[in-house]
Amino acid sequence: MYEIIILLVIGLSAGLMSGVLGIGGGLVIIPMLVGLLGYSQKTAQGTSLGLLLLPAGILAVMNYYQAGLINLKAVGIMIITFVIGSYISSKIAISLPDTILKKIFAVFLLMYAIKLFMSK
Repeated sequence: MYEIIILLVIGLSAGLMSGVLGIGGGLVIIPMLVGLLGYSQKTAQGTSLGLLLLPAGILAVMNYYQAGLINLKAVGIMIITFVIGSYISSKIAISLPDTILKKIFAVFLLMYAIKLFMSK
């Protein structure tokens, strides 16, 4: 029961952050799955991708679309390379040790945090 409650809280947190900031998977779900439930980095990443595959973001996308805040041309262009990039990188990630993935993830978050902090 504890795990179910934590998963519901993680889902709600990610949904709220996704709607407000456009983030959820990497910045909310993965750290919470690893930190609160002890998931391995790989399992957390795979679980996050499974959640975000299609149904999770559709209602938020509809709201942003109705408000005229989605550049469909940009989406169409990025989809092409996103699919290719995510396929190739997932193959690489699966073969890496969890310790290496955690370090790569931490460096990414740190660099992004510094960028946000230094921007106006």
